[in-house]
Order: sequence, then structure tokens, then C-alpha cells
Amino acid sequence: MKQKEYVANALKALTALEDCMRWLKRSYEICYKIGVKKDYADNELDAFETLTSRYARAADIIIYKVFRSIDAVEFENHGSLIDVLNRAHRRGFFESIEKIRQIKELRNEIAHEYVKDNIIELFGEVIEAVPELFKIFENVSAYMKKNIS
Repeated sequence: MKQKEYVANALKALTALEDCMRWLKRSYEICYKIGVKKDYADNELDAFETLTSRYARAADIIIYKVFRSIDAVEFENHGSLIDVLNRAHRRGFFESIEKIRQIKELRNEIAHEYVKDNIIELFGEVIEAVPELFKIFENVSAYMKKNIS
């Protein structure tokens, strides 16, 4: 691949992330107003299920598309996911490796949870974690506008 193609891929990943974050923000605002509770009306449950799905998608795009595409532009050896995350941390996208690990673990829990009561338990964690994704998005966006576009 040529450098131009790497840059185009990185910008495409950022555009996908921007769109995803817009929808995540919409869901977050709706669910934040609903609040975390033990029992939900059907429409509230639908809203939270949408939020968790959008959270998982945003985490995937950030970790697997955006971080890797930036590595490609900057001629970094792709390496393992740990290598990708360490480079993203050095770039200042998030404050600690622990934070991104928690984001990834929550994403995995969402993706593999099928029991209604168990997914409801994750709603509070998602409400707490979404602002961190917003911060990462802002940091990535600023970095790419400065260094890649």
C-alpha cells in the first residue's frame, strides 16, 4: 500500500468514528435522562440496548480501525493489540492502559451477554464509560487533524 492509501484509510476510519460517536452521543443523552435503575419500561430497555450496542461498536472502531490505521500511516509495525494500545497511549489518546483495558472488557461483556438481567447490570457501567470514549475520540480527532490530514 502507498502512503496516500494509508492516509485515506485513516481518514475513512475517522469519518466512520465521527458518525458512530454522533449516534452514541444521542443514545447516551437519552439513557442518561432515564437513569440507571432496577426495572425498565420496554422503551427504556430498548434505549439502553441501543446504547450498549453503539458503545461496543464505537470501542471496536477506535481500537481496531482507528488506532491501527494511525499506526499504518506512521509506519509502525502492527504487532499485537497490546503494541497498538501502547502506541495509542504514548500518543496521548487516553490517560492509562487500564482505562482502555476496561473499555475493551466492557465491550466484550456486552458482546457476549445474552441474559436480560445480566445486560441490565451493565447499563450503569456503560453510562460511566461513555464519557471516556468521548475523550478518546476528541484526542484522536485532534491528533489526526494535526498530524495526518
